Amino acid sequence: MERDANDGIGTEGMNVTSHSTARRALRRVTAIGTAIALGASAAVLSAATANAAAAPGSTLDFEDGRYIVVLAEDALATYEGGITGLAPTAPQRGGELDTDSRAARAYAAHLNDRHEDVAASVGATVAADLTAAVNGFVADLTAEQAEELSRQRGVRSVEANEILQLQSSPANDYLELGELWNQVGGMGEAGAGVVVGVLDTGIAPENPFFAGEPLGTTPGDEPYLVGDVITYEKGDGQVFTGVCETGPGFTAEDCSTKIVGARFFLDGFGASRIGTESQVPGEYASPRDGDGHGSHTASTAAGNADVAITSVGGADLGTMSGVAPEARIAAYKVCWSGPDPSTTDDDGCASTDLVQAIDQAVYDGVDVINYSIGGGAATSVVTSTDLSFLGAAAAGVFVSASAGNSGPGASTLDHASPWYTTVAATTVPNYEATITFADGSKVAGGSITVPFDGSVTGETVYAGDIPAAGQTAARAALCLPGTLDATAAVGKIVLCDRGENARVEKSEVAAAVGAIGVILANVTPGSIDLDDHAVPTVHIDAQYRDQALAAAKAGETVTLTPGNTSGEQTPAPVVAGFSSRGPALADGSDVIKPDVAAPGVGIIAAAWQAPGGPDRFEFLSGTSMAAPHIAGLAAVYLSEHPTASPAEVKSALMTSAEDTVRADGSRETDPFAQGAGIVDSPAFLNPGLVYENGTEDWFGYLRGLGYGLPDAWVGERIDPSDLNIPSIGIGALAGSQTVTRTLTALETGTYQVSVEGVAGIDVSVSPQVLEFTEVGQELSYEVTFTTASAEPEQWAKGFLTWSNDANAVRSPIAVRPLAIVAPEWVEGEGRRASIDIEGIAGTSGTLTASTAGFAKYQTLGSDRGATGAQFVYPVTIRQGELVHDFVLDGDESVADLDLYIYRLNAQGQAVEQWVGGTASADEAVLLEDPQPGNYVALVHVYSAGGASTPFLLEHAAVTPNGGKGKLTVSPSSQQVETGDAFSLDLSWNGLGANEQYLGVVLYDLDGSTERTYVYAESAPGPQTGRGQMP
Repeated sequence: MERDANDGIGTEGMNVTSHSTARRALRRVTAIGTAIALGASAAVLSAATANAAAAPGSTLDFEDGRYIVVLAEDALATYEGGITGLAPTAPQRGGELDTDSRAARAYAAHLNDRHEDVAASVGATVAADLTAAVNGFVADLTAEQAEELSRQRGVRSVEANEILQLQSSPANDYLELGELWNQVGGMGEAGAGVVVGVLDTGIAPENPFFAGEPLGTTPGDEPYLVGDVITYEKGDGQVFTGVCETGPGFTAEDCSTKIVGARFFLDGFGASRIGTESQVPGEYASPRDGDGHGSHTASTAAGNADVAITSVGGADLGTMSGVAPEARIAAYKVCWSGPDPSTTDDDGCASTDLVQAIDQAVYDGVDVINYSIGGGAATSVVTSTDLSFLGAAAAGVFVSASAGNSGPGASTLDHASPWYTTVAATTVPNYEATITFADGSKVAGGSITVPFDGSVTGETVYAGDIPAAGQTAARAALCLPGTLDATAAVGKIVLCDRGENARVEKSEVAAAVGAIGVILANVTPGSIDLDDHAVPTVHIDAQYRDQALAAAKAGETVTLTPGNTSGEQTPAPVVAGFSSRGPALADGSDVIKPDVAAPGVGIIAAAWQAPGGPDRFEFLSGTSMAAPHIAGLAAVYLSEHPTASPAEVKSALMTSAEDTVRADGSRETDPFAQGAGIVDSPAFLNPGLVYENGTEDWFGYLRGLGYGLPDAWVGERIDPSDLNIPSIGIGALAGSQTVTRTLTALETGTYQVSVEGVAGIDVSVSPQVLEFTEVGQELSYEVTFTTASAEPEQWAKGFLTWSNDANAVRSPIAVRPLAIVAPEWVEGEGRRASIDIEGIAGTSGTLTASTAGFAKYQTLGSDRGATGAQFVYPVTIRQGELVHDFVLDGDESVADLDLYIYRLNAQGQAVEQWVGGTASADEAVLLEDPQPGNYVALVHVYSAGGASTPFLLEHAAVTPNGGKGKLTVSPSSQQVETGDAFSLDLSWNGLGANEQYLGVVLYDLDGSTERTYVYAESAPGPQTGRGQMP
């Protein structure tokens, strides 16, 4: 949330929605300080296992340990009868296994007796009986007992309880990092010579992901101390200089050859607002991580290689590595935990701290910044952090930013600027367990708590069917604390619905009333998370909830087993439901966001830990977890190509990316979900061609958006769609538009172009072939988009690819054709006049045109003031106004004025704000269809250019009926075809002398509407803007 406190306007404690004109001054944006919340949601652990059976004829070398002994007799699910006195238990075709039947109980007792006899025959004891899906038992056996059992008649197999672990995180495996590391000379070279700066909640220095050698004082390849400054000679020939700031829980010795910088920024957030060292987890006024988020992102991007991982619950998960294990880490703590660890409402990151940290990171010499911090859907590309990152990118720093966790709705994405890389989150094949229902059908879900060495079998019950006295079924269904009956879940597997309380708390609630397991079901499609639950728990998505609910309603017996044995591979990578989507609302939607996708669901990495405490690791989900994968990949790229620009790195990541999949396994092609796709790490190191862009391009883009920049800032105005980025977006296609792109060769070759998708739009590319004869050569091409049959106001999406035998350089496309393309403003002079309006139809149908107005501009304020002076003028906006325009005119030659419009609540406090704040004395704020009520206009004299400066503030309000000057438009109705140009004659007469007026032309084409505003001067005089200065 952004707040501006101006004298005379009460904003204290109010949520002020802020709007700005597209041409506001950039200096205003960088001055705003706001708290920004972390973009992540927690999730915990899960592992997949399998039991290794000996191949026929092999010799087993038995060892002491835990074994699964499988016997030859049928289990309940397959027993068809044959033993005197024991009826069949196998279900009939189409039926379900009834484990509670008299026959099943009798046969299970028989099997249990058999288990005891077999175990006793070698002097062993049964640890767990297996009867429903397989007949056997689990026992701790000596090598001799195991070998003896393996020779017994009636014993099918004796299988060692070997847990087959992944030797790196599932995300790393899915990204094929082993192949990537081999390309750069091995894991020990991945990220060498590169420093990754992490702006986050700090770092837990004792975690083995961050282990390094003590800093010495001898210059060399390893970081060393020069006084108190950590010096590191990087791979690009530049030198990183870091400082190890100290404080509670963090000493100078906590920095090392791995952690080469540790700073914290607290002034903006405020030391009085942070939590205490004694709370759990603690918070520290130092670089120490009191949350875990920062340690998680840092270790994901650049944690050490082959770190042994154990979950909070004790599960051995093998070894894990950061994406760029040889890169060095500089931690910049900018986000803080409040006094209440049970909520995130008192946590946050102040923008003033953020911009200081970004600035310091650039000074220190980081190569990559990871920014897993967000503040809601982006409405601008020039916030203070956006501009700070523009400066960082201009300095050669690659920035990876999380897209946000507000999906799956459209236009929920944060971080819309083109100079950094915005990252969406996907699933990856992860730790799973299987639910086997009574009919033998199986469903896989996420889990690390189903025993690796066995299974859990029990009757299921729906939590909503067993509410405690005085509780509602709806609350009980969510397994909220105190909502479940104390006896109804004893020994059963409880089905809990996701929502309202923490996922882990649901299993704690079930365990507290005697449940032996939990099935956690998404009610609507969402992420499958890996949590350290209190009892064995399987987390399933919404499409399987009905099946689980039916089983629970019927009281069926189900079995939870480790691994995915359902026979159906879980689709991956799928863009996570929480991952924020585009199109970005900011500044015309001509830049496609997100840029790329990376793993962000169920990611295992470092967690918070107290000084001297045990090493901790946890699973988290969020785009916060996706961004550091991209930061790490950028570090690997830079270790191989030390002088690459941020644009080159981004281009390589995007143009080599591959499509994700939807939940049903079909191909995903929506760039507003996946960006260019999920990064293909083995391919991106050698992209062949790249789209370069830099400061001149970025400033030209901002000028094209209408932002007023200082003349000294390089870059000629360009159409925003012409910014040379690896995607092509047109937020408002006016019939036909041609965009230009330039490719730079990293190797020679001839490339041919192809276009896929973009339904209903004719796409023409020229030339069709690009031949690069030398490295560094630049060649341009043009793409012309023309509306054909595309639905107006709907995005048409596709891909453009330049390819040869070695490379495919792919760019996503998204264009939105308009139904009506008409000028935003037209101007005319005279008490009586006629002007033409020309436009383009984006669809076929009947185009109607009507008018409203004119309304005369009237004086709201006429004053003069010195630098810093503010003037407040009350305004009432009436019901039904189509538009209310405010125009401020000053002495353009010397002064700089700003205009603020505030909507007030009943208490006179500002609740909504609009800003006209360019580096000019002339400003305008236009409110379309404004909410009726009380407003104030505030004029701020930013610079008088002398002792004082005069100004005139005027306003005009247009309503649908009435008005001056007999404003008419002709024809009022006409038939148009898609792509047709149309013309209208606008005329008026009878305006008053020497006045200024505002009118509106309203268009309608098959339900799509548009407006043109009309400014008329009946007798022009000396003026600036739309009014006359006093």
